[in-house]
Amino acid sequence: MAGRLTIAALRRQAVLGSLLPATTLARAIATAGFVQADPIRAPARAQDLILRHRVAGYRVGDLERRFARLGLEEDFLYAYGFMPRATARLLHPRDPGSSGRWQVPDDLAAEVLAFVRDQGPTHPADLAQRFGRERAVNGWGGFSKATTRALQSLHYHGLLRVAGRRDGIRVYEAAVPHPDPLAPDERSRQIALLVVGILAPLSEAGLAATFGLLGRGAPRLGGWRQTVVALLATGELESGEVDSIRYIWPAGGATRRGSPDAVRLLAPFDPIVWERRRFEHLWGWDYRFEAYTRPEQRRFGYYAMPLLRGYDIIGWANISLKEGRLDADIGFVGARPRDAAFRRGLDAELAAMESFLT
Repeated sequence: MAGRLTIAALRRQAVLGSLLPATTLARAIATAGFVQADPIRAPARAQDLILRHRVAGYRVGDLERRFARLGLEEDFLYAYGFMPRATARLLHPRDPGSSGRWQVPDDLAAEVLAFVRDQGPTHPADLAQRFGRERAVNGWGGFSKATTRALQSLHYHGLLRVAGRRDGIRVYEAAVPHPDPLAPDERSRQIALLVVGILAPLSEAGLAATFGLLGRGAPRLGGWRQTVVALLATGELESGEVDSIRYIWPAGGATRRGSPDAVRLLAPFDPIVWERRRFEHLWGWDYRFEAYTRPEQRRFGYYAMPLLRGYDIIGWANISLKEGRLDADIGFVGARPRDAAFRRGLDAELAAMESFLT
């Protein structure tokens, strides 16, 4: 990159590279490549809160309602979320060794897979009569039905896909493996470009942490460092350093220009705020997601949404609906802005949030 890289330039790149002009739902997801999901509704699920800034006229639940028609997939990249099929293709088979075959995890999973292949789209409750209600420890230390865990494992291994949802719960059907899986090196290359593009500019430490999560969900990427070095060498990725921290981004990302003056409430999992170390470096305060923090230890609130003004993140808000009207509890890192432009921007964002939710 020509010239001296600055915090202001990184902030600008983070905002402009993620908040592209609002478009259709199909185009927004195809362009993003991945939208993180989360089940908490406070005031709405993360995927809806992320998409409301990127899809014209988006309303709560639009993604779920149009999921099947748009031919989307649910799967685990560096987190669980929604994606176009081109992204899902990069994730399977999870282990590219041993001839790239899809592996059935265990005997119960094999029986569940046979059931789904025979019966068609299957809700977890549909398995209770055939397999009983035995419980198994889930990933959060609690309990879930063993058959539900089997469905999740089969989905993880690419043998099932999510066909849609019934009352918010995933309905599974048999997956058809792509007839021509990509070579491991090409998959690593495309995944690296995708992830850096979503979270850019991404620090080297953030990149390492994110690829650690990818190692749990994506194909084995033990050579990701070499992949990134090669992409930097070809110019497909670029890098620069601020305060002895090296950042990486897609080619051309540092040259984006714009003058956004809007006020926006971001989801806690929005790509702009996802990498918390970058957040603290770029915006100078340590925002935290506190839904799983004891109430007496929270500083920001159960579901504090970062408050973006232009390129600056100046505070947070906890949003709820009370008797059909929006209630906003807003906090600021420093003094609350007093100018009329901010008041108009905040009023417009709160009105847009109320319309989105109701």
